[in-house]
Amino acid sequence: MGASWTVLRSIVMGARELLRGLAHNPALPSTLVDRLIAQADDDLADELAQRPDLDRDQIRALVHRSESALLGLAWAGRLDPADVDPVRWPEAALALLDQGRGRAEWAELLAGDPDPKQRERLAACPGLPTAVSARLAEDPDPRVVAELAIFTADRHLLTRLAGHPHAEVRAGVAGNPAAPPEVLAGLVTVLAGLVGADRRGEDAPLPETCDVCVREPIPFVHDSGCPRRDCELPPGAARDGTHESVIHSLLARAVDNLATPVVVAAELVGHASAYVRRPLAARPDLPVEAAVRLADDPNPGVRADLAENPAVPEDVLRRLAADENREVRRRVIRNPNVPLDLLTRTTGGDLLPRIAAATPDEIRQLAGSPDPQLRMPAAERRDLPPEIRDRLAADQDAKVAKAVAPHPGITEDLLRTMVSGHGVQVLARVAANPDASPALLLDLARHVPPAQRVFREIVTRTDAPAGALELCLTDGRARLIAAAHPSLPVNRIVALLGDADGRVVTAAATNPSLPLSEMEWIIGPVP
Repeated sequence: MGASWTVLRSIVMGARELLRGLAHNPALPSTLVDRLIAQADDDLADELAQRPDLDRDQIRALVHRSESALLGLAWAGRLDPADVDPVRWPEAALALLDQGRGRAEWAELLAGDPDPKQRERLAACPGLPTAVSARLAEDPDPRVVAELAIFTADRHLLTRLAGHPHAEVRAGVAGNPAAPPEVLAGLVTVLAGLVGADRRGEDAPLPETCDVCVREPIPFVHDSGCPRRDCELPPGAARDGTHESVIHSLLARAVDNLATPVVVAAELVGHASAYVRRPLAARPDLPVEAAVRLADDPNPGVRADLAENPAVPEDVLRRLAADENREVRRRVIRNPNVPLDLLTRTTGGDLLPRIAAATPDEIRQLAGSPDPQLRMPAAERRDLPPEIRDRLAADQDAKVAKAVAPHPGITEDLLRTMVSGHGVQVLARVAANPDASPALLLDLARHVPPAQRVFREIVTRTDAPAGALELCLTDGRARLIAAAHPSLPVNRIVALLGDADGRVVTAAATNPSLPLSEMEWIIGPVP
């Protein structure tokens, strides 16, 4: 009995994997798509909903078969508003409203939904009718009003919400780029304590409550190791009348908001919370004086964000390049204005912003440097003049040759010379070269010793030859992609439908070269 059940279960699981893969097969005829829809459960319907070639009748059939597929299609922007009943399917109506494709009467209907979660999601939708926004601004649930404050573009409404008694609502306004600069400046000035209590005035009093106050008794401090699974409070949140955790969030959002005047944001350079100082360090309009102070910030995260900021002057970048923290030093290299001589600290592997912006003269200077650590980042450019490109391709340093290897225009003879000179160090990058021929790809796959990364590069190429793909099947990660490659021999694709790895089975079933007879067998007879 146990053995029989094991065999039956393996057959059922295999069928699911086959159907899941077939649902994504781009060569599946429309008639077979209809047959799949007719037998689809929720899981298969979700897979089918991702097909880009569904016609309207097939979309309608899926919608009535699975509510989960309905939501997937709605969020993908593939539902016609005429096919959506907002009473029966409010989630789908919200998805279309979020895309700006919903109807105004839907918003009016959902604004009165008894579920505050639905009203909160409605408040995040763009372009709501003025009357609906006004109604949501008076919602009894502050989370609904806070969501509206985050997403509305109504400047007059934002000005009013900036004085809302709930701190979370004001925090929403603080992060909204549509908020008037003077309103944002007022929020920061008052809540950061940059003015005395006697100067706050009646127009900008402190908030009266926050989420912590609403949910917890006095006194309360939230444990960072809180065991409650449904708890949404940040570590250290306290109910002591100061609303400190929410105000810190508000200030961080305001500083990160480029609509907040930088002269006001910069006054928080010495704020006690690194949560506030970090977005200040990343502002592209950061004043030099603030950058100088933040370079000595005790928090490495603040210094790391500063190191990548293009507004930071060269002398500060040089200080940060010698920082004790490795991440800070790494982020300096990512700065688009980093001095070229500091690029000797790079480890390579991608095109640095500074190299992408380098002038032709700077590229020639780097490419001709005696230091391979400077030649290497220059070699990452894909628009090098042919003479520089070929000189770097013949470089004796493997890191330089590896960096330039994917550059289009390198001859096959030169690519083969790179392989013979540097071996496994350059195999994967040579395989990524668009001018590498199928014959070269096959030789790279056969290379001894092998390099697993070359298999993973070859399987992504549309021109990969069948022989190379066969070898790619030996690599665990490349195997999944190779199974779906249309150049894989048909007999091999069919054999993989019975593979022990379910992921490989699914991948093989997506292969557009899978014979029609196999597709029909997988789906089964017409009901």
